[in-house]
Amino acid sequence: MENSVFGKTGANVSKLGLGLAQVGFQLGSAEYDTADKILNTALDNGINFLDTAAMYLDSESIVGKSVGHRRDEYFLATKAGTGRTTSPDSEWTYKKMKDSVENSLKDLQTDVIDLVQLHSCETHLLEQGDVIKALQDCKLEGKIKYIGYSGDNEAAMWAVKSNLFDTLQTSYSIADQRARTKNILTEAKSRNLGIIAKRPIGNAALLGLKNHYKGQTHDHFGSAYDEYFTRIMQMTENIEIELNEIDPIELSMAFTLYRKEINVIIIGSKNNHHVEQNLDYMGKNLEIYQNLVKQYENIYEKLDENWRQLT
Repeated sequence: MENSVFGKTGANVSKLGLGLAQVGFQLGSAEYDTADKILNTALDNGINFLDTAAMYLDSESIVGKSVGHRRDEYFLATKAGTGRTTSPDSEWTYKKMKDSVENSLKDLQTDVIDLVQLHSCETHLLEQGDVIKALQDCKLEGKIKYIGYSGDNEAAMWAVKSNLFDTLQTSYSIADQRARTKNILTEAKSRNLGIIAKRPIGNAALLGLKNHYKGQTHDHFGSAYDEYFTRIMQMTENIEIELNEIDPIELSMAFTLYRKEINVIIIGSKNNHHVEQNLDYMGKNLEIYQNLVKQYENIYEKLDENWRQLT
């Protein structure tokens, strides 16, 4: 497994991280054995970056129960906050952020969390400052090591330019390239932030398109899927590609990994086969997709202005 120095944190993290939203939302405690196998397979094969969140239902408690005893083997990232930009401001207070960290420590069965990220907190709340102060105080108390922001677009750029954060987690995939086109990745890299790409395979929308053309149904996860599918269809119709001749997930991973600013891509899994498959992709020469990467970058820039904002 290829590793990367995670920006100013100095941590040595695997380029492939394990996202744990699906463990919380799709598996949960009812399918603990499956979740346990996913987590331990990841650690056994060199994935040392786990990304969860307080709002991912049972995800944190599953992590604690499954691999809490292996705590020295992984970089642990979680998130505080609702994860929704539509949440009322009353959900984003100093006390709620402090309480969130305390609950995460308990559920994750650890004395210290490597990284706590504000989860899709809007710009005006970042500017107000209480939510940031809460995490700063937790850091001073030794409960967390680093502070990050998880989100997109204007709020992500504000977080980067504030110089108050150690890391940035933001969307980047074939279907969502604004972190590149709006120079968010460049700004974050220039400030030596550790950079995490969320949704790096775009909710598997390219695979969904291939299945669509074959007349097959596609099992998908994530609220962004429909928007990503529409974008992928429009983009793919305008480039030179034979979908039947490529692996859509492999190409999607190659696209995101092509950006050298990115330290970690986090991909969720709801079964062990997906973890093993993603590990296999990481061992391949993904540079063979360089021409398609460039085509998708170019067509995105031509089509993007009419697409709605996602967070």
